[in-house]
Amino acid sequence: MKNTSILAKPLILKNGVSIKNRFFKAAMSETLAKKDANPTQLLVNLYRTWARGGAGLVLTGNVMIDRRALGEPGNVVVEDERDLVLLEEWAMAGTENGTHLWMQLNHPGKQSPKMLSKEPVAPSASPLSGNLKNFFNPPRALTVEEIEEIITRFGNSARIAKKAGFSGVQIHAAHGYLINQFLSPNHNQRSDEWGGSLENRMRFLVRVYQEIRKQVGEKFPIGIKLNSADFQRGGFTEEESMKVAQKISELGVDLIEISGGSYENPKMLVSEVRESTKKREAYFLEYAVKVRKLITTPLVVTGGFRSLDGMTHALTDGGIDMVGIGKPFAIVPDLPNRVFQGSFTNITLKPIRTGNRSIDKSAPMLELGWYEQQLKRIGKGKLPKPDYSVWLSLIYSILTQGISVFKKRRG
Repeated sequence: MKNTSILAKPLILKNGVSIKNRFFKAAMSETLAKKDANPTQLLVNLYRTWARGGAGLVLTGNVMIDRRALGEPGNVVVEDERDLVLLEEWAMAGTENGTHLWMQLNHPGKQSPKMLSKEPVAPSASPLSGNLKNFFNPPRALTVEEIEEIITRFGNSARIAKKAGFSGVQIHAAHGYLINQFLSPNHNQRSDEWGGSLENRMRFLVRVYQEIRKQVGEKFPIGIKLNSADFQRGGFTEEESMKVAQKISELGVDLIEISGGSYENPKMLVSEVRESTKKREAYFLEYAVKVRKLITTPLVVTGGFRSLDGMTHALTDGGIDMVGIGKPFAIVPDLPNRVFQGSFTNITLKPIRTGNRSIDKSAPMLELGWYEQQLKRIGKGKLPKPDYSVWLSLIYSILTQGISVFKKRRG
C-alpha cells in the first residue's frame, strides 16, 4: 500500500475550522434542479453518496444568486428562503461522515445563453467573441445601483447557505463568469471606480467577499475559485491573478482554488494537455508554486489528478494543500475511501467522443452531458456506468434539451 498519510492529514484553516483530509471534490455541473430552479431530492442523494465516499471537502455545482441570471438550465438558485427545508436536507446529507459541504455561489454575467437571457448583464456592453457569440445575446452594462444589488445578493445567498447548514461557501471568480468579467480588462471597459486599473477591476470581487463576510461572520469558511489566467489576448493575466490572490488572502479568505480559462478559451475543459503537464498531472501546479511564495492561504489545484502518486507528489512538492478532483468522482464516488483502504492507485477516463468529426467538435459539451448523466444515475441510487455509450448519452441530451446540448455548458 502506498503512503497515504499526507492525504489523510487534516487541514486546519486560519479560522480554526478543520477539514478531515486533503480530498477536495471540485464543483461539477449537476443540472438537477427543477425547471423553477429549486433543489431536488436527486441532489440530496448525490451529495450523501459523496459525503459517505470519504472526501474532506465537497463543493456544490453552480448555485446562482438571481433567478433572472442562470448559467444553464438546471441551475439551483438561492435568493430567498423558499427552499430552506430542502436546502437543510441537502446540507445534512452532504455533511455526513464529518464532510464539509460548501455551496459555490455565482452570477453568470453575459455567459447566460439566449434561451435563458434576452438581455444579460455584464460590466460593459461587449459581447462574447468567437463561435460562442452565436449562442449568447449581447449584454448591457450594469448600472452602479445594479452592481451594489448583486453584491448584496451574494451575501444574502451565503447567509441562507449558512442557515441551512452548509459548512462554507465558495465565490466563483473564474471561467468567464461575472466576477471574472469584472477582473478582465478585455471584458471590463468601464471608466468609473469599477473599471480601469486592476485595483478598480478587483473592487467587485473584494466587495462581494466583504459583503459575504459581513453576513456570515468571521468563523464561517469562505473560499474563492480564481483563474490563474484567462489565456486570452488582452485578458486577465497571471501577474494580475497573483496580485488578486495576494489581496484576497490579506482580507482573510480561507481557501483559494486555482483554475484557468473561460468559455472563449476553455483551459478548464481541455482533454489534451502538454506532456510536461501529464507528468505532474494537475493543470495549474506551476502557478500554484509561484503564488505559494506570496500567500499563506491554503491552496487547491483542480484538474488532471488521476493517480495516487500524482496526488501525493502534488501535496508534497507542488505547493498545494488539497487536491481538487472532479470527473473521477462521477465514476468512483467513493474514491477517497478506496485510497485509504488501499484499493485505488489510478483511474483512466475514456475520451467522450462519437467518432464523428463534426459532432466531436463539440467535445467539451459532449463530455459535460455524459458526466451530468452519471451524476443523475448516482442521484437515483444507481451505480455510475463508465461504459455508457456516448451516442446514447447524446441522444438522451437532445431529447431532453434539444439543440441546447451543443451550447455553452459549465464545467
